[in-house]
This record gives sequence, C-alpha cells and structure tokens, in this order.
Amino acid sequence: MTEFVKLDQLLPSKQRAVAPLATLSDDLGSRLADEITSGRLLPGTRLDEQSIADRFNTSRTPVREALRQLEANGLVERRPYKGAVVATISLQMLAEMFTAMGEMEASCARLAALSATSAERADLRKLHAAMGALMRGDDMAGYARANIDFHEMIYAMAHNEIVADFTRALRRRLTPFRRAQFRMEGRLKRSNTEHTRIVRAIEKGEGDMAARLMREHVDRVRSAYLEFSGVAELEGGVTFL
Repeated sequence: MTEFVKLDQLLPSKQRAVAPLATLSDDLGSRLADEITSGRLLPGTRLDEQSIADRFNTSRTPVREALRQLEANGLVERRPYKGAVVATISLQMLAEMFTAMGEMEASCARLAALSATSAERADLRKLHAAMGALMRGDDMAGYARANIDFHEMIYAMAHNEIVADFTRALRRRLTPFRRAQFRMEGRLKRSNTEHTRIVRAIEKGEGDMAARLMREHVDRVRSAYLEFSGVAELEGGVTFL
C-alpha cells in the first residue's frame, strides 16, 4: 500500500517541530526546473555541471543527479559535443501530455469513488482539511508537497495498480509544469476549492462526477501553467514571452 506523509507534517511550519527536508539534488532539480518552465533557461541552453555547481555553491555530484532527474522528466536532453541542454518541448506534446494526464487522473477519481473504503474516504477528508490549513496560511511549498499526497491517495483509492502506475508515470513527466501553477496569484485557493468538489463526489460515490471534476481540475492546472509561463510557439518548440 502507498505510504503517505503524516498529517502533522502537512501543518504550517510554526505548528510542527521538524519539517522533512528534500535532498540537495532534489532541491537543485526543483530550482532548475522552475527556471526552465518559467523561461529563464531557454531551449538549447547548455547546462554545464561546474558552472551550476559554482552558482549554487555545491559540488558537481548533486548537480549531476539533478540533471538526471530533469532528463527523466523530459526537461533536459543530451546532445553530442554539447552535453546536457534545456530540451525543446513542443506545445503539441505538452498539450497531449496534459490531456492524457487529465484522462488518467479522471479514471483514478472515478474508480476511487466506486471502490474506496470508508477508512480511505476518512483519510482523504483529513488530508484535504490539512491542505485547507496550508492554503489559509499561504504555505505554497507545503501545499505543493501535500498536493502530491492528495493525488497519490486517490490513485491508491482506485484499487487498480495498472491504472495508478500509468498515472504516476505521466505525473512525473508533468511535475515541473504542475508545480509552476502555484506561483499564480490566487491559485492555492482555487486549487483547494476544486479539491473540495472532487472529495465530495468521491465521498458520495459519484464516479462520473468525480471523473469530470478531476478532468476539469487538470485542465485548469494546464491553463494556470500556460498563463504563468506565457508560452508561445516558435520554430516547432516552446519559447517564453
């Protein structure tokens, strides 16, 4: 069964004694992903390990691991004689990934509404309540972390590991783009409101409604990312305005 963080870890920092820390490579990967998805690092930009290590005052080892993570997400690619560079991602590919993500997440939500146990529904309510506290405290980082657990919980509640595994794989590819949404003003509150509707549908066992609401939720994530980044098509790839 999927392990989730404890609810006390989702409370605002002033209400918990110790916060879980990401590894250095995870932190570097997140920072570089934000720079890529926001357009500060443009497609084709060479990512020199030593330059990045000097910039972030670290060794090359965590930088190398961070670049591997970004390559797995499709944000970085390896080119002959150039090494790691920022990947060119077509808008069509990005749109297709979000469409696929919406369908897979919708399937998980529908199955969760039909298959979840009473205990799982109660856990989902508790997690959503904890996320409400993070939203009201404007804890963007905490909410983003809890958001992963929220969706993971729904995957587990679907009780179909094949569907869940496909959904997780897509989510990993889109994680940097999904995370960018929370930099939009007011997005935390809107996300939490959307989650409330999804939770209610799952609690009521309304599979079709839960699927529709989840599909709309993912589509709004896509829209928020595009609005945040100001993407436009240029020479078959993504550029940023």
